[in-house]
Amino acid sequence: MNDSTRRTFIKTAAAVTAASQARILGANDRIRVAGIGTGGRGQYLLGVVSKTPGTEIVAVCDVYDPHRAQARKDSAPNARETVDYREILDDKTVDAVVIATPNHWHVPIIVDAVGAGKDVYCEKPVTHTIEESDGLQKAVDQSGRIVQVGMQQRSWPHFAEAKALVEAGELGQVTYIRTYWYQNHLTFGNGPFSADPAKLDWKRWLGSAPARPFEAIRFEHWRWFWDYGEGALTDLFLHWVDVVHWIMGSDTPSVATALGSKWALPKRECPDTISAAFEYPAKFMVGYDGSLIGYREGGGLILHGTKAMMRLYRGGYSVYPELPRYSESPELDVPSKSAKSQRDGTPYHIENFLDCVRSRHAPNAPVAVGIAAARAGHLGNIAMRQQRVVTYPG
Repeated sequence: MNDSTRRTFIKTAAAVTAASQARILGANDRIRVAGIGTGGRGQYLLGVVSKTPGTEIVAVCDVYDPHRAQARKDSAPNARETVDYREILDDKTVDAVVIATPNHWHVPIIVDAVGAGKDVYCEKPVTHTIEESDGLQKAVDQSGRIVQVGMQQRSWPHFAEAKALVEAGELGQVTYIRTYWYQNHLTFGNGPFSADPAKLDWKRWLGSAPARPFEAIRFEHWRWFWDYGEGALTDLFLHWVDVVHWIMGSDTPSVATALGSKWALPKRECPDTISAAFEYPAKFMVGYDGSLIGYREGGGLILHGTKAMMRLYRGGYSVYPELPRYSESPELDVPSKSAKSQRDGTPYHIENFLDCVRSRHAPNAPVAVGIAAARAGHLGNIAMRQQRVVTYPG
C-alpha cells in the first residue's frame, strides 16, 4: 500500500466509523439492543443489558414461546417478539444484538448480523467447527462491526491483575498450566424433561443440523450433543484456555490429545469425564481434567512456575512461592499475594461491549480471540473422537 492509497484508506475508514457512530448514538444516546436466543443464558445477558445505563431492549427472538415470554417479562416488557432472527436484522432501529442460541447457530447469525450493520455480543464458543473460522473472521473484518465473544474473564479485574503478575515474572518460567472444571449434572442430566414441543418451532431450532424427530433431552441439554454443541471442551475448558492464551501470549496448540467417556450420563452424546493435554510452541503445556458427577474443586487454573504457583479462579487468585524443599503435604501455606472478587464478570464484559459500541474501539474479546479459544477445544474434541494425537496444522 503506497502513501496515497494509505491516506485514502484512513480517510475512508474514519468516515465509515463516524457514520457508524452517528447511527448508533441516536436519540438520548441510547443503544437499542435485541436478544436472539432467550433461554437461561440469554435471559441472564438481557437482564444485565437492561440494568446498564443508556440501553433499551427493543426485541427478543426465540423459537420457544416460553423463553421469549420470560425474557420480556424479566427485562423488556415493551419489546416485540419474533421467532425469525432475520426480522430483527431487517429492523434499522436495532443497533446491536445479543446472541445466546445453540452453538451451531452462532456463525450464521453473526455473519448475517454484521452484514446487516449490527454490532454483536455472542456467547462462546463463537464457532461450531474449525472450518467456520476463516469465513467468520473475513465477514467481521469486512463489516467493520464490533463483535464481542462471551469470554468474560478478559473483562474481570482480578484476571487482569493475575495476568500482570505473570508478565512481571512473579511465577518465573511457566511450563505447565492445569485447567479443570467439576460440576454435578446427575440431578438433572438424565431427566425428567419438561419442554413442550407444541410451543417450539423444532424445525427452525434445528436449522442446518440433521433433521430428526423432537427429543426433549436434545432441546434442553443441547450443549452435550454433537450436532448443536461440543461438550465440555468448548463449554467449560474454553473459558480457561482463553485465559491461558491471554496470559501466555500464545493462542494455538501445536499438539492435542484427549480421552473422554460417558459413564454417568449415558443419555447424552458428549463425554461426562475428560482428560486432555495440549502442547504450545511457546514452550508450555496445558492440561484439562473434569467430570460432571460432583462439585468438589469447582473450576479454575493452576499455573506452575519456577518461582511460584498461582491458583486462579472466578472468585480470585492466590500466589504461593516455591518451597525450599520437597513436600507431599496437600495443605498450602499463606499466599504471598491474593485477591478476591465479589462480582460476576459478565456485567464487566457487557459494559465493555457497550462502551465499544459507542467508541468503536476494539472490545476485550474480539472475534479473533473467540476463534482461537474455540480452535483449542475443537482440536481436543477431534483427538478424543478419533482417538489419536492431533497436530496443528496437520
